[in-house]
Amino acid sequence: MADHDAIILGAGAAGMMCASVAGQRGRRVLLVDHADAPGKKILISGGGRCNFTNIHTAADRYLSSNPHFAKSALGRYTAQDFLAMVERYGIAWHEKTLGQLFCDGSAKQIVAMLAEECARGGVTMALGQGISAIDHMDGLYRVTIGGVEHCARALVLATGGPSIPKMGATGFAYDVARQFGLTIVQPRPALVPFTLGLEEALFQSLSGVSADVEVLWNKTRFREAALFTHRGLSGPAMLQISSYWQHRTPIQVNFLPDRTVDWLLEEKRDRPRTHLRRVLGQALTERLADTLLERIGVQGELANLSDKALRQVAAKLADWPFVPSGTEGYAKAEVTVGGIATAGLSSRTMEATKVPGLYAIGEAVDVTGWLGGYNFQWAWASGWAAGQAL
Repeated sequence: MADHDAIILGAGAAGMMCASVAGQRGRRVLLVDHADAPGKKILISGGGRCNFTNIHTAADRYLSSNPHFAKSALGRYTAQDFLAMVERYGIAWHEKTLGQLFCDGSAKQIVAMLAEECARGGVTMALGQGISAIDHMDGLYRVTIGGVEHCARALVLATGGPSIPKMGATGFAYDVARQFGLTIVQPRPALVPFTLGLEEALFQSLSGVSADVEVLWNKTRFREAALFTHRGLSGPAMLQISSYWQHRTPIQVNFLPDRTVDWLLEEKRDRPRTHLRRVLGQALTERLADTLLERIGVQGELANLSDKALRQVAAKLADWPFVPSGTEGYAKAEVTVGGIATAGLSSRTMEATKVPGLYAIGEAVDVTGWLGGYNFQWAWASGWAAGQAL
């Protein structure tokens, strides 16, 4: 006999949301996590202030093998719905650039809110305990937690992906999904800094320098800050494009996205005696200008440089190729691209179509959002959808 209606594995953003919704609908829910406290990843997000949603949330800002899969859940539980709960709890918030919403205070407020919502739903928590076995027989899922077997007719996989292993993240959800015959879209690190090879060693001297750039890979482009590091490239623009990038392909960087192709000719007309290095140093930063000009190999006063040479410099700065040697991997990745294939799940309920009672939500699923609160909104929306169906 089932001692619970649902067992939810993973007390992160999606798991807590799902547990609270199902609990408040009268379901007997057991929420399990190997960590000793819920919401560990929420606490470190957004520099400790939790970028809890994005007001521009739309399905086209997510990567998935099925770009339409996220529409149902995102449409039924919106950024405004989550914001309403934040405001109901009196949590002060502010909007940063590009629709990103953060707590004024601390991410702890979001975790406390979700914990209170779970308490209101009578959710039982089993924290700091490992799972030693999962079986399914006679229509019941049997989960052995800390040596004790618990049974439920529904099992929810909400343990995320392998990004940030120092937080205890693993591919556990994929293992369980495979056990029940679900397929996995090859996971890889996303929202992750790039590393550069020896041929780009020149740029290591720029560690700590940032610039507002437009970065392009294939047909995907982002306009945000890029940051040079001692290992390669980071900053919001690079993290965004990293989710799309494929190994051994170049990314194109426009260092001066607001300038026309003839801007240096206009400078030459207006102040011919000015040195090219000075003009670029004012448009970018001196350190960045020096390094780029060293690689281009053009120097001198504008008046002494041909229009053709100046056009070539401007064109190079607008379309600078970098070929990353790789990324900093799961250790530095904020999320994981890939995961439990959406082809085997209902977009409305998040239930496995061929395995009754098995659900997958949040980052464990092959739905990955842009940087800036989109992944939290997917956690809330997918958790809500499953919580309504349990």
